[in-house]
Amino acid sequence: MNTFINNNNKFNKKKVVFIMGSTRMRMSPLSVDLANYFRGEIIYSDKMQVYKGLEIVTNKITRVEKQGEIEPDSDFMAEDFYMKSIVYIENCLKTQCIPFIVGDCFLWIDVEQSVLNRRVDTRVDEMVNAGLLDEVRQIFIPDAYYTKGIRHSIGVPKMARY
Repeated sequence: MNTFINNNNKFNKKKVVFIMGSTRMRMSPLSVDLANYFRGEIIYSDKMQVYKGLEIVTNKITRVEKQGEIEPDSDFMAEDFYMKSIVYIENCLKTQCIPFIVGDCFLWIDVEQSVLNRRVDTRVDEMVNAGLLDEVRQIFIPDAYYTKGIRHSIGVPKMARY
């Protein structure tokens, strides 16, 4: 008989899946596919993607990729995000749903400067072609505080002077 019976409780714990990688690794489409297949819910852990607005600057998942995901609706601090995430994960697990935590990785990948420059140039060109300048103009306020919240996204404070 080739049957495995698991009587060990350590294997019966509830599961949370983390999908992490560097920016532009296209984790969002993967996470949507996995969440659909395994009956899961996605929680984005990127500190800038939790704010409403600046979809291009923060590299948010596209409307086509979302497939019914909830849009961010307010500005809040990291602590608020943490508390809401814990509650959401607990509620998800209670309904036999698998939480997928998705976000950029904090690890630095060593790369040749010429390769990095080429990737950054390509990314900036893609963002500009997608409407970056109009997006940033929509949130621009002269003399605004650009050191926290959505206005602290990479590149936004530098664009304020233009």
